[in-house]
Parts: sequence; C-alpha cells; structure tokens
Amino acid sequence: MDLAPPPPYRSADYIVRFATQDWELAGAATLRHAVFCVEQGLFAHHDRDEIDATAIPIVALSMIGGQPDEVIGTVRIHSSEAGVWRGSRLAVAASHRTIGTIGPALIRLAVCTAHARGCHRFLAHVQARNELLFRRMKWRGIDSLDLHGSPHVLMQADLAHYPPLADGVAGLRAEVRRAA
Repeated sequence: MDLAPPPPYRSADYIVRFATQDWELAGAATLRHAVFCVEQGLFAHHDRDEIDATAIPIVALSMIGGQPDEVIGTVRIHSSEAGVWRGSRLAVAASHRTIGTIGPALIRLAVCTAHARGCHRFLAHVQARNELLFRRMKWRGIDSLDLHGSPHVLMQADLAHYPPLADGVAGLRAEVRRAA
C-alpha cells in the first residue's frame, strides 16, 4: 500500500506586525520577489521602488512554539501626503493563501496603524482579481486602471471600520481556525 506523504506543516498561529528585524525585512523582500517577479511576472528582476525608502513594512509571521518562524505575508504602507496613506505590495505565500485570514490581517493592521498616525484617507491599487476581498473588508472602488500590465482598481478603505491601533510593532496575534 502506497501512503501519500503528509502535507507540509503549517502553523495555526501567526502574528502580523511591523517588520523590525533584518530577517523579517529579508523575508518580506524574498516573498515579494517570489510573488511579483517569479509567480506573476509583473517585474523582471525586482519589485523595489522609491516608496521602499519611506514605507513601513508589515509582515505576517508563522509561529512555532510561540516564537516567530517564517515570513508568510507582507504589505507596506506610506504617507503620500498629509492625512493620505497608501498600502501596496500585499503578498501572501502560496502555501498560506488557502487559510484566508493572512491577507485580511495584513490589510487590517496596515489601515489601523495608519489611522492611528493621522490617516484621513487610505488608498491602495488593488489587483482586480482581489477586489472582492477588499469590498468585503469595507473598501470601495474609485477607478480602474492598468499597472505593470495587470488590471488594478484604485480603492479606498472606510476608516470607520478600522479603529486606530497605535502599536504596529506589537501587532495582531491570531490563530487560524481549522475545520473539525
């Protein structure tokens, strides 16, 4: 009898927080490259741009034994003008996309921490295929456009659904609920 190998281990525990350690920043860069350059082919060599110099990187980290283990998601936020913040480069590792809570947790921390920093308007260019997720999270579409050869929607978060959260370094901790 042939036995299938067990599925790879995926932690049910994760934390979303500002990236502050070198390994977190490196993991975010590696994940962005894997998603935007290799998988989606949006960029030839790297996806870094001038926004990276001022953006706040946020990471989702899998936890093992209560300790951060691996970067499984990332997004960056920056203030483009007084009171206006933007999120970009949202990426979740392919191995964790089916969980369904990593992307929303990254979005939530991004908007809530910007809100605590004086954000009055939070915008993002969202890949069209992800528009429904953002609509479910109380965002509205403003405009459709093509970025990097891919259809996108300029969207705005409804800040009434994102209470200010001052400590992005502490972040949000959550467990993924598994079906019984």
